[in-house]
Amino acid sequence: MKNAITAVLAAITIVLSVNTISAKELKAQITTEEIQDSKLQPVFDEYFAMKDALIKSDAKTTSTKAKDLLTAIGTVKMDKLKTAEHNVWMKVMKKMTADAKSISSTQDLKKQRETFKSLSKSTYELIKASNPAETVYYQYCPMADANWLSKEKAVKNPYYGASMLTCGNVVETIK
Repeated sequence: MKNAITAVLAAITIVLSVNTISAKELKAQITTEEIQDSKLQPVFDEYFAMKDALIKSDAKTTSTKAKDLLTAIGTVKMDKLKTAEHNVWMKVMKKMTADAKSISSTQDLKKQRETFKSLSKSTYELIKASNPAETVYYQYCPMADANWLSKEKAVKNPYYGASMLTCGNVVETIK
């Protein structure tokens, strides 16, 4: 009887050990997948480049960066996106594409900045879903009643450029 109980306990210990090892391996695999850079990073990079051109009030560069954003949008492979990213991407992709086309087709800085408001809303939704590797700051300008995303905590307003460069504040830190 004592040998039977020992054998049963040994079997239970082995089963539990195997399950623990499998759970640890599975958790490590999931963590590795979550840490990998977002497949949307090129889209975010082009958004930030366009924002920087607007800060400098450079309509020509803004238009060029909007074309680069269109290219980045076109190269996104939806089947490689995480579920949360994919769901938001399907919701905002058409609007982001339309906004980028609109900005790329004009040299009118005022029109570019107005459309950038909408583009920033879509990009915010997308970046929230992607859990970016770098800290991103969601900033707000009360004068333009608009938000934008920035890699820097210091406010550099894309809606007014040099005339009101530091107008605004950080309303959310996305990590």
